[in-house]
Amino acid sequence: MAETRFEIEKFDGETNFNLWQVRMTTILVKTGLKKLCLANNVLQEVLMENTSFVLWKRLETLYATKSLANRLVLKQRLFTFHMNEGELLRDHIS
Repeated sequence: MAETRFEIEKFDGETNFNLWQVRMTTILVKTGLKKLCLANNVLQEVLMENTSFVLWKRLETLYATKSLANRLVLKQRLFTFHMNEGELLRDHIS
């Protein structure tokens, strides 16, 4: 049976948490893994959590931004997002 490997960076508290969360959730669902990729400084923040659910909630509380300003910036990015003529869709979404 072939082994599938996924490359994902450790969450270090500086990168976009929401994007990292989506990537990790996808990998966890596909593989059934329970190990998270966390940098040591982030791991210290969630070290005492007993369940994966509580751990995810703690990470969301610490790093997921849900402010009005953030939502407005994200909406602005969405509404002004466009693809250049002649650009491949694969290149555009990556």
